[in-house]
Amino acid sequence: MSLTCGIIGLPNVGKSTIFNALTSSSVPAENYPFCTIEPHIGIVPLPDKRLEVLGDIYNPQKITPATVEFTDIAGLVKGASLGEGLGNQFLAQIRQVDAIVHVVRCFEDENVAHVENSIDPLRDVELIETELLLADLNTIDKNLLRTEKLSKSDNAAVLKLEFIKKLKAFCDGGGAARNYKCTDEELKFLDELFLLTSKPIMYVANINEDELISGKNSKHSDILLSTIDKNIGQAMKLCGKVEHEISLLDTVEQSEFLSEYNLSEPGLNHLIKKAFALLKLETYFTGGEKEVRAWTIKKGSSAPKAASVIHTDFEKGFIKAEIVKYADLVKMGSEKLAKDSGLAKLEGKEYIVQDGDCIYFHFNV
Repeated sequence: MSLTCGIIGLPNVGKSTIFNALTSSSVPAENYPFCTIEPHIGIVPLPDKRLEVLGDIYNPQKITPATVEFTDIAGLVKGASLGEGLGNQFLAQIRQVDAIVHVVRCFEDENVAHVENSIDPLRDVELIETELLLADLNTIDKNLLRTEKLSKSDNAAVLKLEFIKKLKAFCDGGGAARNYKCTDEELKFLDELFLLTSKPIMYVANINEDELISGKNSKHSDILLSTIDKNIGQAMKLCGKVEHEISLLDTVEQSEFLSEYNLSEPGLNHLIKKAFALLKLETYFTGGEKEVRAWTIKKGSSAPKAASVIHTDFEKGFIKAEIVKYADLVKMGSEKLAKDSGLAKLEGKEYIVQDGDCIYFHFNV
C-alpha cells in the first residue's frame, strides 16, 4: 500500500532539512534500508519496537518493517494559487499526496532569511492555508459551472449541485474542506473534487536547539501549538537541525547524542508514527523462521482485504484468518504455546483486523 505524506512549508522554514534527516535516518529497521524512488521522494521505515520483540520470539532470517512515504514538495510563496513562484508545481505536487505535513518556522536565526521578513507562525500557517483554499475555490467554481449544466438533463447531478453550492459557501467563509461536515452521500461528491484542503494535515513547529535543550516552548512554538491543538488538530515540535545531525550518526553515537539532549528517541520517530496515523494506516504481523514482517493496511480493513496486501490470491481464496493477539503471543513466548493455550482464534470474512494482530491466513486457490 503506497500512500504518501507531502512535506510543505514556506521557503527557509527547514522543510528540506527535515526531509533530508528522514531520508538519511537510521531508525531501528536495518533490514529495510531507505529507498529513493525519484528525487525528493523517499520511503522510510516505521519505528516499531514490537518487531524487535517478535524477532526474539521467531528468530527469523530477516525482519521487515512497515514504511511511510514522504515527498519534499516545492516551497510556496504568496500568490501560489495564481502561479507565483513555484506555485503551479507546488499545487500539482500536493494533489498527488494523501496527507500533508506542514513545517512551520518557529526559530530565530538572523543568518536564515524569512520570506516574509519576520517570524510569525500563525501568519505563515494562514498564508499557506489561504493559497490552498484559493486554489480549491477555483476548482469548486469550475465544477459548479459544469454541474449546473449537467443538472438540466441529469437528475443525479442535482444532488451534487446542491452539495457544491453548500461547500462553496463554507469555503468562501474561510473554511477548509476537511472541516465541512459531510453526509455519506456528500463524502463521495467531496472525494470526486480532489480538493487540497480536504487532505488530512498535521503541523510541525521547527524549533531551535536552545528550545530543545530547555524543554520549554518559545513564544513562537507556544502560540502555534496551543492555537492548532485548540482549533485545528494535530501538531508537534522538533528541531530539524538537531534531527539531521542525529540521522548522520551511527547507532552508538546516536545513543550518546540523544542522552545529551535527554531524548529517549529521535523526534523523527514521532513524526514518522504520526504521519502513519495521519494516513489512517495500521499494521498487522506475520511471523516464521524466514521472516517477521509488518504489513500496512487501512484502518477498518476486513481480514480478506488485509490478506490482499500479501497477495491478491490470498483475498480471492480466503478461507479463515488465524489470529493471535500480539500481547498474548508475547505473554506466552511462542506461537505454539499461544495456540496450545487456546489464544489463537479463527476468524472469517467479516473480521476487522486490529493493529498488532499476528495473523496466519488459510486460503485455497
